[in-house]
Amino acid sequence: MRKPIALLIFCFTFPSFLFAQKVFEDKVFEENIQSVRLFPASSEFGAQMTSPVIELNSGMAMQLVFDDLAYDPDQYSAKIIHCNFDWTPSDLKEPEYLVAFNEFNILDFSYSIDTRIPYLQYNFVLPKVTKSGNYAILVYRGRDQKQVVLTKRFMVFQRILTVAAKVVPPSQTENRREVQQINVNINYKARELFDPKNNLKVMIRQNQRWDNTKLLKTPTMIREDIKMIEYQLFDGSNVFWAGNEFRFIDLRFVRSKGMNVKAIKMEEDVVYAEAGIDKPRPQGVYSEYLDLNGQYGVMNLERRNYELESEYMLVTFNLQLEPGNEAPFIVGSMTKWGNDPTSKMVYNKSTKNFEATLLLKQGWYDYQYAYKTADGWNMTPFEGNYFETENEYEVFIYFRDMGSRYDELISYTNLNPNKRRL
Repeated sequence: MRKPIALLIFCFTFPSFLFAQKVFEDKVFEENIQSVRLFPASSEFGAQMTSPVIELNSGMAMQLVFDDLAYDPDQYSAKIIHCNFDWTPSDLKEPEYLVAFNEFNILDFSYSIDTRIPYLQYNFVLPKVTKSGNYAILVYRGRDQKQVVLTKRFMVFQRILTVAAKVVPPSQTENRREVQQINVNINYKARELFDPKNNLKVMIRQNQRWDNTKLLKTPTMIREDIKMIEYQLFDGSNVFWAGNEFRFIDLRFVRSKGMNVKAIKMEEDVVYAEAGIDKPRPQGVYSEYLDLNGQYGVMNLERRNYELESEYMLVTFNLQLEPGNEAPFIVGSMTKWGNDPTSKMVYNKSTKNFEATLLLKQGWYDYQYAYKTADGWNMTPFEGNYFETENEYEVFIYFRDMGSRYDELISYTNLNPNKRRL
C-alpha cells in the first residue's frame, strides 16, 4: 500500500505562451498545486461543490481556493479572460468587462496547522465583471504570465430569458431504461432575438463535466406569436447516459476508518489509506443513495479548521477486475475527470486487482471507473446505466447579437430533479 510520494506526482510542463492556446480549460500545471476549487463565495460546506456560476450584478462573488504543497510563500497573480461559448478568447478588450486593471495579486494565504505534509492555502475573491458570458481565471507565479500554475473556468449569466427544462423519458425507444433526455423551452418575450435559429446556442452539461456536454443547435419549433422556442428533439442529441449513483470514500477521519476505507496507517511524514475492494456493477437492481454527483468536499470531523488542519493522504484504490487490453481509470472531480495522470490504474499480479494511488486532502470524495475511448469516458462496463439515477444538469443559453463581438450568457438554469446530497 505504501508508495513514495515522488512516484505519485506528475510534473506538468509550462505552456510556452499561455495566450497562444486556443481553448481555455480547467487545468493545473504544477504538481505542488492541489485541491483547486472555484465556487460562489460562501462559508457553507456545500458551496465548494457548487457549480462556478453566478448572476451578473447579483452581489455574489466567486472564490478561488487552492493549496501549495511547496510550503514556501510565493507571489501569485491572477488574470481574468472573457471567452466565447466555446472557451476561445473573445474579442472584448479588458476594460470592456473589468473596471480594475487586469492583474490581481493573491495576497491571502494561511499555513496548515500541525499536518504531516505541510501546505499553504491561498484564497482569492475574484473581481466583479461587467459583461455576461464565459470566463477563465489564470493564476501565474509573480508577474510572469509564462509561469502559469492553473486555469479555471467560470460563468456569469443574465436572467433575460425564461428557461424551462425537465428530464423526460427518451423519444427513442432504444436504451429507454438507460438514458435521460433533457427537453428545453425558452420564452424570449423580454428580448428581441435576431435569427435565433443561428445566433442562439443552447448547451447542456451533466454533473459539471466539460467532457460530457450537448450543444442543441436546431430547435424543433419557434413560435413567433408567443415568443417561444422549443427543443424537444427526436434525434438523440439531447440525450445523456444516465449512469449510476457515484461510489464514494469517506476520508474525514485519520484516527479511525470512514466508510469504504479498508485501512489507515499514520506515519511521521504522511498518512496512508487503502480503500475497500470495488467490483464492476453493470447489471443488477438500481440502488438509491446519497452522492455528490462526482464532486468532492474538503472536510475534517476530528479537528475544528477543516481547511487548514486536514491531512493530505496517499489513498490506494482497488478494483477487482481481470486484466485485459485496456486499463481502467478513476474518474470524478478529484481526478479532474480522469485527466490527472495518477487516475490510470495498474494491475497488481499479487493482489489480482487494478490499483491507483491518489494524493487527497481529508474529505468526502465521489468517483467512478471508466475506460478511455475516442468518444470519451465509457463508464457502462463498470457502473451500468439506470434512468432513475439522480444527475445534475445545467442549461446555458448563449446569444450573439448582430454586430456583437462576444457571446452573451442570457439565461441559465440548474436542473436537479431529485436532489439528494449530503
